[in-house]
Amino acid sequence: MEPRLNLMSTELGARLGKRFGGLSTAIMQSALPRSTQELMMLRASQINGCGFCTDLHTKEATAAGETAVRLHLVAAWRHSTVFTEPERAALALAEEGTRLADAHEGVSDETWEQVRKHYDDDQTTALVYLVAMINAANRLGVIARNQGGSYEPGMFGELPN
Repeated sequence: MEPRLNLMSTELGARLGKRFGGLSTAIMQSALPRSTQELMMLRASQINGCGFCTDLHTKEATAAGETAVRLHLVAAWRHSTVFTEPERAALALAEEGTRLADAHEGVSDETWEQVRKHYDDDQTTALVYLVAMINAANRLGVIARNQGGSYEPGMFGELPN
């Protein structure tokens, strides 16, 4: 399957991409732990079937020091012992926020309570924006058919820690 379109190849695409990237950078610079961010983005990308984003977030997480065991188990995080309670709350939010069409209530009160138990207002804001942004990025990648496998850590510049 060949990519359909390079979204950054036009002036409009470049302008939109720059703004999209700016918002993503602001989220990455928040107090939300980088490892939590990468795990959430990886899980949403898996659910959405975005090969490029799954590749990117697996490799960026590895470059940031994430372990292979945790990366392999992120798809089955509910049935593993390697994630902390705060990470589990964030992964539940990522899943429920990604599967909005599958859940009549969206994000459950139980998940929201767990998020609020472990994260302050700024971190919770970052969590919510992160779910929205990765889902938007996944949709861009899937619609344009961006393929996974060729991403190299740091190819879009130095990511903030």
